[in-house]
Amino acid sequence: MKHVQLASIEKAIKKVDNLDDDSLEKLSETYALAQPVLLGYIMSAADEYENEQLEGLLIYYFCLLSECFAQESIMTSEVSEELIEAFEEPFFDMLDVYFENDDDDPLEEFCDQPNLTEFMAMEVSTPDEDGTKLEDETATQLFIVTTAMIGLMARSIKA
Repeated sequence: MKHVQLASIEKAIKKVDNLDDDSLEKLSETYALAQPVLLGYIMSAADEYENEQLEGLLIYYFCLLSECFAQESIMTSEVSEELIEAFEEPFFDMLDVYFENDDDDPLEEFCDQPNLTEFMAMEVSTPDEDGTKLEDETATQLFIVTTAMIGLMARSIKA
């Protein structure tokens, strides 16, 4: 399987972070049209967790992670409800092992995108340039949802 490299992550960050509001909206529409089921799935987490702050973060990381795949020229099929249903139980079992043992190996193996999972782990645990840090609960929720997104996108890579 092709992996997203650090250079592609850096290019995606530079692109997404330098878009004006109109361009960011167009980019998010493009990715939403390509992955409507995935977007609906990840956005439902904000409601389930009852966390409004999470909603904005999820939209941003949905665009950023989608752009990472695009920068690497990795094409994905549309994530289906069936894929999500088959993914959820093993994913949550893996998360239990990950959080119990504080071991990155099961996470990286399960998602099969080690650079992206490592990037997200750093994103949620490191303060921004201005010193802003996510609350622990929001950081954990964001990590869980974006990791699921990475795993689902990895499973939808076209051969």
